[in-house]
Amino acid sequence: MSQSTIIRSRRKTQPKVTPEFPFTEADVLQASNRLGEPTWLVDRRLKAWERYQSLPMPTTKDEPWRRTDIRSLPADELVIKSAEATPVDSELSQPLVNGRDEWLLTIRPGHPPILEGTQKLEELGVVAVDWATAVREHEGILKDHLGKIVSDEDGKFSALTSAMVEYGVLLYVPPGIEIEQPLHSILWVPGTQAAYFSRLLLIIGEGSSVTYVHEAASPTSSDGASAHVGIVEIHLAKEAKFNFIEFQSLGRHIWNFTHERAHVGQQARLDWIYGGVGSHLTKNFTEFNLLAEGAEARMSAFYFADGVQHLDHDTQQNHLAPNTTSDLLFKGALLDRSRSVWQGMIYVAPGAQMTDGYQANRNLILNKNARADSIPGLEILADDVRCTHGATVGQLEEETIFYLMSRGLPRPVAERMMIEGFFASVIERVPFEGVQARFQGMIEDKLSKV
Repeated sequence: MSQSTIIRSRRKTQPKVTPEFPFTEADVLQASNRLGEPTWLVDRRLKAWERYQSLPMPTTKDEPWRRTDIRSLPADELVIKSAEATPVDSELSQPLVNGRDEWLLTIRPGHPPILEGTQKLEELGVVAVDWATAVREHEGILKDHLGKIVSDEDGKFSALTSAMVEYGVLLYVPPGIEIEQPLHSILWVPGTQAAYFSRLLLIIGEGSSVTYVHEAASPTSSDGASAHVGIVEIHLAKEAKFNFIEFQSLGRHIWNFTHERAHVGQQARLDWIYGGVGSHLTKNFTEFNLLAEGAEARMSAFYFADGVQHLDHDTQQNHLAPNTTSDLLFKGALLDRSRSVWQGMIYVAPGAQMTDGYQANRNLILNKNARADSIPGLEILADDVRCTHGATVGQLEEETIFYLMSRGLPRPVAERMMIEGFFASVIERVPFEGVQARFQGMIEDKLSKV
């Protein structure tokens, strides 16, 4: 009788809970001291720290996190330290239009910011500075706006950002200013076993118009994990027009958590464009509140995941006044064993009549092991509205591939053409050829793996 063999799996087990970050109140005060903050900002940090400590780490039992498990986040191993002295990827700092950008700010935690092209903006009264300069020289703007849009009460990670943040951007555009060239900032965070915290505070005055491009990026490292935790606050006054373009191309070792929200005033227009291809895991809360009649917001986004990337985008379109319009289009493609989650909600408040709201999420599955979860939603408390939504998850159509191959194209080329066509409706919404080229480059990098 042969002896039986017992094979034991070495599969790594998930920890029962997500570990806490190792920071203390002393770390909070050190961050404040490095910036030389006034008393009211110190107090604000300490209150945010108390809020952070009072909240548990999110789990899959919490509805917004039900499809995103972060128990493997090695939060207890992360420290505050400078970004490694890795040169900024040359593609990131290329001009977005012909010639030089109007304004370019490069932020590397632990290193002095690099700022180019400020003279013309200063002549217009525009404030476009890094966070340390904002604290030193623009306390009044911070007092008026900081934390008024994204509250520390929003969640564990928003409270932690408010308590620990040292890096970011303050953009303040006075009323009646039109800036033709795009403004551009880069958050460059190479390094491992580090936690980076950033904040964008973007204030666009009445009747003003500007395009602003921000990218969070880093090379991928195999030496350990890192985390980026951020907040974006956007305020559009009456009749302001703001194009906000975000790139997320963080390294595959980075866990990325952000809370982003915009307040859109009367007759103001927000055009928010987002492209996400990086990080190990992203959990992004994006929301815009249409506060007054005639407010309009459009959000166009693409994500492209491969490997074991997990990208979770939670969007909220809040119509809080009559005669407001929103339009949201998210498109994603997935390779290998990657996963995407999109949860969207259109909310129409009581009395917000004549609302026009639309949301759509389209997903392209390029491998049988990839997965996309798409959950649209409507909550309508007014009776004279037009709100629609849609979600699709599908594969490349064999009939179309066959048609292209019958015209002499090899199958890989036919598939690439179809994927590029899938994203075309988002790319077409992007202003400036240089910005379009950056988006297309991000997609091309992913397509090279198809």
